[in-house]
Amino acid sequence: MKTTGSVQEKNGRFYFVLNLYDANGKRKIKWISTGLTVRGNKRKAEAMLHEVLLRYDETGELPTGRGGAYEKVDAKTAKPLPLPLQPVNKSEMLFLDYLNEWVQVHKASIQPATFISYNRMITGRITQYFEPLGLKLCEVTPQVLDEFQEKILLEGYTTNTVIHYHAIFGKAFKDAVRKDYLETNPMLKVDRPKKNSFRPNFYSKDEVQQLLEVSQDDPLHLCILITTYYGLRRSEVLGLKWDAIDFEGNTLEIKHIVTQASIDGKKVLVQADRAKTKSSLRTLPLVPPIRDRLLMLKGQQETYRRLCGKSYNRDYLGYLCVDEIGNIIRPNYVSEQFPKLLEKNGLRPIRFHDLRHSCASLLLANGVPMKQIQEWLGHSDFSTTANIYAHLDYASKLSSAQAMLEGLGYGNASA
Repeated sequence: MKTTGSVQEKNGRFYFVLNLYDANGKRKIKWISTGLTVRGNKRKAEAMLHEVLLRYDETGELPTGRGGAYEKVDAKTAKPLPLPLQPVNKSEMLFLDYLNEWVQVHKASIQPATFISYNRMITGRITQYFEPLGLKLCEVTPQVLDEFQEKILLEGYTTNTVIHYHAIFGKAFKDAVRKDYLETNPMLKVDRPKKNSFRPNFYSKDEVQQLLEVSQDDPLHLCILITTYYGLRRSEVLGLKWDAIDFEGNTLEIKHIVTQASIDGKKVLVQADRAKTKSSLRTLPLVPPIRDRLLMLKGQQETYRRLCGKSYNRDYLGYLCVDEIGNIIRPNYVSEQFPKLLEKNGLRPIRFHDLRHSCASLLLANGVPMKQIQEWLGHSDFSTTANIYAHLDYASKLSSAQAMLEGLGYGNASA
């Protein structure tokens, strides 16, 4: 009697479900992991099942679910008999299978938003391009990777988009070499494109003051106020909690973020007790305008909770940026409503993130050194701050000009 089985889904992955029989004809069900994710792998899983059933009928061996190794199964008990694991050549696995396995392995060690971004790139454009090619890990050449990058540019995307894919491939192949799946890293021969030149858009002092005035009664006012003073990222301002505010010590701590990602077509809120980088975890002084606004807000939230009773959303207790019934202000709401607020009040269009640049430009205009601005904004590298804002640092250019005049004997003469 030929052995039968089926492919079943469980926790987002495919499994073999086999009908095994002992010497007395009693059926036993055995589940074996295929190692394949559900999306885009159904045909492959069914083909693998066909091979597994044929091999079992011929040899009595079944896959262990550990990288393709097989083991002998006792015909009387339908239980596995231990056999030495067969060595598996990982370089022969499909490139897409390797990438999916790689990102799952790293899920616990990277930020949730980063994992979601990596996973979206792999299941999206990378799968669309590489699935028809059917390449094994060892068959992916620098030329193939170059052509993938060129295709992105031909589709009208910037080099910054290509850089994101270049980075994920670089990390994945580096791990493949480190684990001896490959002898060489093909990404070492793939050029990383230069970043697009970027000059930040920002508001002047007068425009910032006008924005703060017209947004007084808008749901985004608190986000705008805090971002203007501290130059926070959107994820940082939305992630502020009351336990990060020290009214006695007059400090504000940036240690939690709220982001949003699209998973299977649904927008999912991602909350994490850490910021973008180690330098993003910073403590800033609580300036009087922010302190006064937060003290007033704290009282308002307590009143709203009391008045709304059971209707108040308690899922986000502890967050600053919530509405009157406790719903957290979501990242997409900020991005969508901020331009509408500007248009409604006749203000020059900028992105919400440009308030961060506006903060930096005002600091520079008031003589704050670039190094201190780096620490205020939470940039991990001084060069990041310098590259973005160097063209605004006119004060340092004036002092350099004066130094040259004095060095050449012109004293305090005007340039």
